[in-house]
Amino acid sequence: MTTTEKNRIDYDGRRFSPVADGAPEESRVAVYHQDGDLFWGEFLGGRARRGTLTGTVLPDGRLDFAYCMVLEDNRVVSGHCTSTPQVLADGRVRLNEVWERFGAHADRGTSVIEEIGPRA
Repeated sequence: MTTTEKNRIDYDGRRFSPVADGAPEESRVAVYHQDGDLFWGEFLGGRARRGTLTGTVLPDGRLDFAYCMVLEDNRVVSGHCTSTPQVLADGRVRLNEVWERFGAHADRGTSVIEEIGPRA
């Protein structure tokens, strides 16, 4: 089910990892923070040496944000992403992402990340 105004998700302290073969793979971990509709986070692991994101939580629970990261080959990439939440049967959150990367490394795509472990 997707979220609505009545059951808004609080993203503060939640940790997420990309989904591979149907299960979260914890080589890259993102930690999300929230204050009202302001949203931000940081991530590292996988091919990312470090990354950050900043944006807003929309009234329907979607996340709208910009991101920037330094990859292990020292490329600096930035872009925009919209993530649509889905609450799983066990209460964890899955985010279905539509992203666009800008500049010399321009690309578009979709990805899925899921909440992992206990909240911080």
